[in-house]
Amino acid sequence: MQKIKFTLFSLRDLIIAFGPVTLMVLIVCGLGFWLVDPAPPRIIDISTGPENSAYERFAKLYAAELAKNQIQLRFKTSQGSQENLQRISDPDSEIEVGFVRSGSTDRTEAAEKGLVSLGSLFYEPIWIFYRDKKEFTTISQFRGRRINVGPDGTGVGRIFEQILSVNNMSAGDVSFQHLDDTPATVAFLAGQLDVLVFSIASDAPLVQMLLQTPGVRLFDFVQAEAYTRRFPYLSQVTLPRGIVDIGLDLPARDYHLISPTATLVAHESLHPALTGLLLQAAAKIHSRADWLSKQGEFPSDRYTEIPVSGEAEKFYKNGAPVLQRYLTFWVANFIERMWVVIVALGALFLPLSKIIPPLYVWRIRSRIYRWYGQLRTVEQIIDNLSSSDKKATLEKQLNYLDEIEDKVNRISVPLSYAEELYGLRSHIQFVRTRVQSLLKAR
Repeated sequence: MQKIKFTLFSLRDLIIAFGPVTLMVLIVCGLGFWLVDPAPPRIIDISTGPENSAYERFAKLYAAELAKNQIQLRFKTSQGSQENLQRISDPDSEIEVGFVRSGSTDRTEAAEKGLVSLGSLFYEPIWIFYRDKKEFTTISQFRGRRINVGPDGTGVGRIFEQILSVNNMSAGDVSFQHLDDTPATVAFLAGQLDVLVFSIASDAPLVQMLLQTPGVRLFDFVQAEAYTRRFPYLSQVTLPRGIVDIGLDLPARDYHLISPTATLVAHESLHPALTGLLLQAAAKIHSRADWLSKQGEFPSDRYTEIPVSGEAEKFYKNGAPVLQRYLTFWVANFIERMWVVIVALGALFLPLSKIIPPLYVWRIRSRIYRWYGQLRTVEQIIDNLSSSDKKATLEKQLNYLDEIEDKVNRISVPLSYAEELYGLRSHIQFVRTRVQSLLKAR
């Protein structure tokens, strides 16, 4: 008789019991993965600004931050805000994000083009440099002057025209020039231009150089508060006395400036997860204090005429998603996307936990109980014996019982079910005893 192998549990039966449940879970997971939002792409295309501009420099910093999460930021230079807006809103363009100066569009136009703001990043004041013996106090004093407002795509000309309009002037009252900043500065210092108008960050080399150039004056917007009331996308900022050089006391007094802000603009189709990741990078890059802003003032959901996206609003209200504070971006994003599936599996767990153990028990006991049917068949045969072939039938049933016992001895069951197995063997012996007693009685 072959020795029976006992185990603590039956791995085969456990797998079979869990099989349908596992299949069900896989189907639910697959269906959930198909229904939920797709995973964020690993490449983002951004439109920056002219070569060597602040926009391009910041794009490189963003690329370094995003690379920490295995996301590539590809940037493309442009003339400035207007061109960036066109690229982002163009359905045939791959550009999804760009740096845009506030005041370059309006709320209605932005909504029509599917543009959303991810927030303001830093101040880009209107710097007006001029050369004159006397100090100008109003914009109207620039009437008839040769004024450079930069290339058309920068958006500075649009803002300066609005400034002229509230001073009862138009573009025809001045001579607009559209040179790049560096050639324009050279022409200005050579006397070929009267006024330079920039809208760039305070750390721009051209601005810092002009602030220290003898004979060059910076226009003081003494009516700055009035301008910001007329144009909500503008902010009033102060260039503090001595900020350029404290030792030389440059400038020698506070200057009032009006300032649009550089904003991060995206198309509304940008994946929500990438919005949060871009803003986390923005918080690291733009939160430091500079000449014009305080520590932690940027990034901000203020100072922009373009509607702020819902995902960006969540970031400004609650900060980075909770999971991303403790897990890698991709793991956290997967869990956030699959929460519906996780909830569904949680709902399935309780009923399944009650089904699987009885199913496992049934699988084990079915190996034993199915032989009771064979024993009942033997008993029915011997209970209905005819006198003609009684001996042959009884001997045949004895042989059949030997076969059953041999097969039962080969059954492997966990130790906790050994009692049922030994019970079956005793019942086989009980039926054998009946058959043998009938055979002797003959």
